Amino acid sequence: MTTAPLDTLDLEARAHSEHAHELRLWLRLLTCSQLIEKRVRTGLREQFDTTLPRFDLMAQLERHPAGLKMKELSHRLMVTGGNVTGITDQLVTEGLVERTEVEGDRRAFRVRLTERGRVSFADMAQHHEQWIVEAFDGLGSREIDHLYKLLGKVKGGLK
Repeated sequence: MTTAPLDTLDLEARAHSEHAHELRLWLRLLTCSQLIEKRVRTGLREQFDTTLPRFDLMAQLERHPAGLKMKELSHRLMVTGGNVTGITDQLVTEGLVERTEVEGDRRAFRVRLTERGRVSFADMAQHHEQWIVEAFDGLGSREIDHLYKLLGKVKGGLK
């Protein structure tokens, strides 16, 4: 194994172990994921004055036009019911989502996008897609396909 002087290595390459390659790869994946997420968060904040959790909640509702119960939203977003309630309250105030009672269950509410919410989300989703595409600008289509397949093998080995 050939190594560069320590001062020329980035943080990802500073792993010291008999499994240094695997550790560096993990750190590289984590770094890339964090950088892409930072770009998305910044774009949502600067262009739409919103947050990634709000975008994620609206994305779930966009996939379910009839709406989702608050408990279903909480489960799909993997956050507490209190977090979903807070975000939902904000989006209701802004007219982007609406809450309706669930027939037969006085304690449950169904949440769905309003027409204004659908239009707003479509605009955000289009920009979100472009930010992701830009993140992979340095790769050709064959490289993207190859990386996707390799990561699929990693994912398959973790199940």
